[in-house]
Amino acid sequence: MSTTAVPSSKIIGGSFLLEERRPDEVFTPEDFTEQHQLIAQTAEEFAVNEIVPNIEKMEHKDFSITRDLLKKAGDLGLSSVEIPEAYGGLEMDKVTAAVIADHIAKYAGFATTWGGHTGIGTLPLVYFGTEDQKKKYLPRLATGEIVGAYALSEASSGSDALNCRARAQLLQDKKHYILNGEKMWITNAGFADLFTIFAKVDGEKFTAFLVEKTFPGFSIGAEEHKMGIRGSSTCPIILNDCKVPVENVLGDIGKGHIIAFNILNVGRFKLGAMCVGGARVSLANAIGYARQRKAFDKVIADFGLVREKLANMAVGIFTGESMVYRTVGMMDVALGEIDKSSPDASKETRKAIEEYAVECSIIKVWGSEMIDYVVDETVQIYGGYGFVEEYPAERAYRDARINRIFEGTNEINRLIITSFLLKRAMSGQLPLMPAIKKLMDEVLSGPTTSEEVEGPLADERKLVANAKKLGLFAAGAATQKYMQAIQDQQEVMGAISDMVIETYAMESAVLRTQKLIKRNGESLSSLPIAMTRVYLSSAMEKIEAAAKKVIAAVAEGDTLRTQLAILRRLAKHAPFNVIELRQQIAQKVLDAGKYVIS
Repeated sequence: MSTTAVPSSKIIGGSFLLEERRPDEVFTPEDFTEQHQLIAQTAEEFAVNEIVPNIEKMEHKDFSITRDLLKKAGDLGLSSVEIPEAYGGLEMDKVTAAVIADHIAKYAGFATTWGGHTGIGTLPLVYFGTEDQKKKYLPRLATGEIVGAYALSEASSGSDALNCRARAQLLQDKKHYILNGEKMWITNAGFADLFTIFAKVDGEKFTAFLVEKTFPGFSIGAEEHKMGIRGSSTCPIILNDCKVPVENVLGDIGKGHIIAFNILNVGRFKLGAMCVGGARVSLANAIGYARQRKAFDKVIADFGLVREKLANMAVGIFTGESMVYRTVGMMDVALGEIDKSSPDASKETRKAIEEYAVECSIIKVWGSEMIDYVVDETVQIYGGYGFVEEYPAERAYRDARINRIFEGTNEINRLIITSFLLKRAMSGQLPLMPAIKKLMDEVLSGPTTSEEVEGPLADERKLVANAKKLGLFAAGAATQKYMQAIQDQQEVMGAISDMVIETYAMESAVLRTQKLIKRNGESLSSLPIAMTRVYLSSAMEKIEAAAKKVIAAVAEGDTLRTQLAILRRLAKHAPFNVIELRQQIAQKVLDAGKYVIS
């Protein structure tokens, strides 16, 4: 990775709310090294030449094709970038992992399979496995010789994972555990070889186990008939006195939650990358159809409301790219500070990833909702044909819906965002409370003169600064009202989370565009500038609405009127001409036939 593309020292997770970032402090797709670009090309060619031609076979659950493709991906190195070299991996950075996830997403069914194998199916071993466990399994996972899966969810404890019913009991011989229970909705279950399974030892100690499909007492239930991602395998697994050697305990007894939550953080940023990649495909399909479909004697690509949809899709992809690669860029800087030869290297790696739990949840929520918008509007552009199976819009629509559910539902992730920030604030890791107090003192003392912002995107940067103030103001009003009991106010927590999410999205887009302006000049950056302005316009509306929701819930009478006046002052801005901007964006992507930024 280029040393000039990202900061030389680690950025604290969540600190974007309190600090102004510089363009040179963020990693963007324009900062890809030659190696990143080669990997992207390899993944793109694999997806186009190997995955796409086999979509119909995988949709009809020909898992021999899926296994073969996983093996080919392993041969190309696409499944081993996060596995250490000592165990047959390539040991590359998180940007590379995100790049592959982005390009693999040409077909969601296989992307789900690949993600389940390389991410939650392999990384528990990478980060928590013993030396013997890693030597035994990682080289074969790297090549695709064996396939990994991750079994956490149960019928009665999907989001509430720690409330699992699966039980583990140590036998008298002290050499084996007996596992009993059932896991639900397990990706890759129909053909996986190695499962990371969570159960409670003695009914209390939440623990992870490495379970091979050949272990006695292990069986697979029937394939689920799913709404979407039909090309992936999803089955329950049944543990009936399943005998697991003690050496297959993963991590420490009673510490399974550390494994579960850390692995989900990685899964979330990869899901964000896949959502961006999938949205890019849907936009290309929508453009292709809009350019050839005629109505009222002209192609529908000439209609303003169709062009508006295409522009919004492109804006979403641009913003999503900005958020995903900014996040993984920060991770790579933190991971780069770790001494890999240290005995604590695995622990330090987990801490470095956990540092950005808020950002990972943000891009999971934002990305899954962005692609939902894109596939929905793609169906709309196709009209009646969008509702028919033989056209690509229908499958993409079905496939996208699961993204808001797995890797933690969006509701759970919204609560994680706010809870994690407040937890860090209470512990002093993030100076959130002093920042809130300072802002509250400022705004309650009356109108203040805002600082002048100079240079490119001055108005846009001012909007980002005000978005941060609105978020802090709403959070301050809510914490004053509820104190510690705010954790019980899920609607308020969710609204604050929405403000945090939009602020991160806004700032990511602005910083990327600033960087592009510095590199290429304003005239050659007109498309990113237009995309950024369109995004900021809608994001500020969402932030203002969320702030009103919070303030109306925590204040009344004169206090409410005063706080609404402050809110209006912070949200006030001259609107951009988004109709003209969207026309510019739509014309560019229509001319190119796909998503572009220049």
